[in-house]
Amino acid sequence: MALDALARALPDRINADPEHVENGLARLVLTVIELLREILEHQAIRRMDGGTLSDEQIERLGLALLKLSERMDELKATFGLTDEDLNIDLGPLGRLR
Repeated sequence: MALDALARALPDRINADPEHVENGLARLVLTVIELLREILEHQAIRRMDGGTLSDEQIERLGLALLKLSERMDELKATFGLTDEDLNIDLGPLGRLR
């Protein structure tokens, strides 16, 4: 069973140091946000190429994605994370970046 294999791969003890827990949680959350940001970006490009967005919608979407990217850079700096820290392996889809 896959859960049994996962349980064997995990350490017997979990490091409950508050500093590491916060950093690990930040890494997980920022990785999920980065994944969603990239999905939204690809969707936006597809819609722009398909001609289903007005110029105003393209402008708003571009600004929103730019602000999200800037905020992600700020949060990564706050938690001492790099792009590579968020570059998870998505299995058959490849790496996040």
